[in-house]
Amino acid sequence: PRELPVTAIKTLIRDPYAVYAGRILRLRPLDPLRPEPDPRLRGQVLHLIVERFLKTRPEVESVEAAEARLLAIAEEVLAAEIPWPSAQRLWLARIRRIARRLVEDEARRQAEGTPVVIETRGIQALPDLGFILTAKPDRIDICTDGRAHLFDYKSGLPPSDKEVRYYDKQLLLEAAMIERGAFPALGPREVAAMTYIRLGGAGETRDLAIPREEVAESWEKFTRLIARYLDPKTGYTARRALRSTRDVSDYDQLSRFGEWQLSDRAEPEDLA
Repeated sequence: PRELPVTAIKTLIRDPYAVYAGRILRLRPLDPLRPEPDPRLRGQVLHLIVERFLKTRPEVESVEAAEARLLAIAEEVLAAEIPWPSAQRLWLARIRRIARRLVEDEARRQAEGTPVVIETRGIQALPDLGFILTAKPDRIDICTDGRAHLFDYKSGLPPSDKEVRYYDKQLLLEAAMIERGAFPALGPREVAAMTYIRLGGAGETRDLAIPREEVAESWEKFTRLIARYLDPKTGYTARRALRSTRDVSDYDQLSRFGEWQLSDRAEPEDLA
């Protein structure tokens, strides 16, 4: 493919065949016959709640008023997006449990910077490769010193620093895009920090403890990775580096997983 979203790079590293099947063969898993309130839908709804909360914030607001506004938005979104009453009540209870911590942390964040990019698409071209990387960050703030602070909301556990360094490159690549001016509202800007905000659990936040120079290093490795896959000699290996052997890929049936072992050597095959 000549264009990928930044969220697909982790898949390209861990399960290249999923990128081949989904974005070259254009095969998509069928929706379940009986939809359920799964983690993916919960993540989408939580992101929508936070997006509306940030975009409707007044100039001055107490913590109590912010908490009430967050819960009112959560009720409205859940009622509109989730047709399962039990899931509505359960997910609202989880939000209510961490709402005070979320708004208190948000008050501190707003004292340090201003949200400028919220769920806005950015584009970074690699002219030498004829490739385009896109991203839609959850949030980018401009700090009081003029630098950028990149945030990513997670409904589940955020990846560890080690996972970010080797596999989950989303924030590192988004930071590199910010520094290259991929988001017009920001312009080229140095990135001061990268932070995960958890919308579950205890509502905790965690800064990435990764040196800033790794942003440039990750971008260099990314361009080499894309160049390698643009070479017709490079095949898209199934389940190349999944986190666990128990992990399930949407394309295990198509790759006929079960007829071969993870220890087997990948054999190139020209399907043309």
